Amino acid sequence: MAAIPGNIETDQQPPMTLPLRHFVVGLGFLLGGTLVGIGVVVDTIPGFGTLAHVHLLLAGWICITIMGAMTQFIPVWSGATLYSRRLASVQLTLVVVGLSGFVAGLVLNSLVWLIPFGGLMLAGFWTFVYNIARTLAPLESYDVTERHFILSLGFFILLTVLGFLLAISLTRPVFANLPVTRTDVVATHATLAIFGAVLTTVYGALYQLGTMFTQTELHGIDEYLRPIEEIGHPVGVGLLALGRFADTAVVARIGAVLVLGAALAFSTILARKLYEMQVNWTPMHTRYAVVVPGLATWTLAALPAWLRDPTAPASLFGAPGAVHLLVLGTVGFVVVGTLYHIIPFIIWVHRYSDRLGFEDVPMIDDLYDDRLAAADAILLVGGTLLIVLSDWFQLSSIILGIGGGVVTLGSVVFTANMLQVIRKHSPHSMGQILLGSIAPRQNPRSADESDVSEQR
Repeated sequence: MAAIPGNIETDQQPPMTLPLRHFVVGLGFLLGGTLVGIGVVVDTIPGFGTLAHVHLLLAGWICITIMGAMTQFIPVWSGATLYSRRLASVQLTLVVVGLSGFVAGLVLNSLVWLIPFGGLMLAGFWTFVYNIARTLAPLESYDVTERHFILSLGFFILLTVLGFLLAISLTRPVFANLPVTRTDVVATHATLAIFGAVLTTVYGALYQLGTMFTQTELHGIDEYLRPIEEIGHPVGVGLLALGRFADTAVVARIGAVLVLGAALAFSTILARKLYEMQVNWTPMHTRYAVVVPGLATWTLAALPAWLRDPTAPASLFGAPGAVHLLVLGTVGFVVVGTLYHIIPFIIWVHRYSDRLGFEDVPMIDDLYDDRLAAADAILLVGGTLLIVLSDWFQLSSIILGIGGGVVTLGSVVFTANMLQVIRKHSPHSMGQILLGSIAPRQNPRSADESDVSEQR
């Protein structure tokens, strides 16, 4: 049984339907992205199928989950009040509509629609950035997690601007008279997305989660490794992005070394926290344990490739063929592991926390199905290994397809486990979670649950 954290301000959290809506929608994009990925492998997805696959997983699953997590946990961790619940709902609507239309335009090869739908996506992400920035603004000082989140907000601004320009450039000669090429901008956009917005958020969140849910503290060598990551990572991302934008290998190489040094430092910190853990093992810890070798292996594999030429298209995500090791084997397992705690935690606090000590209530880790958790772990790890090995050793597309199928099955099992937590234990129906105040009113399971209305 994992410990229930006692040093967080649950009274500051937003209505439970806000973050849960982000997570449920993100799970939908996860399933869509994995299915499109299989379609790309077997050559059944028309148009720009690979781009659609990437955006469904990164902008859809990972970034929408990040939006929901920040909306939930910045008020909880920082003791701040969410600036606007209305904007938190608007941001999700804009991103979902924009991304859905964007992906449809890519698949149907209707590139002219990428501009309006890309604009909606940009507006949604900027709404999120504004809302979180205004939430953090009143704080007098920032801890290591908050500093990472502030940096990631800046990366979100930059990457969405470049992404919108890239969408326009598919039908307009945006870069024709500029000193940079579209290829350079694509590399910069990808760098700011994966290493800037996503990985910076992951590091920041795990400083909090990795210590809170192992009941440990940073000490000893951790205190020397943390500045290596906290300073080296954002500076490295900036230099790597700048070097790729200007096609200057020297600048990009310096940035690459800093990014890799920060990744190795952070993987060491996380490994130490898991080794020193003072609580019982849970599915969250299992998935974080996958992240440690995944991140370290990616770092060591990327080093020679980035030292040779960090601006080469084949080295965009490190070593050639290492993209799935980074995105799925590292970032993906962080997101899955974190959701194994966040979703049950939010529901438990709203439905059961006030009853603790007065009657028998389930604990947080009792809400999900242990057998399903074990099954999705086996499937996701096994499928990821098949995909990574297929990428690295250029195995048959059949192996890649099997790996994608296994990951898809694992995603389905994981999603089913999370949805059954909501169905069985949430005070709100799935319709109320997805539609908020416009959903038909139903009697909640808890008499003191009254946050269906999300207007500020």
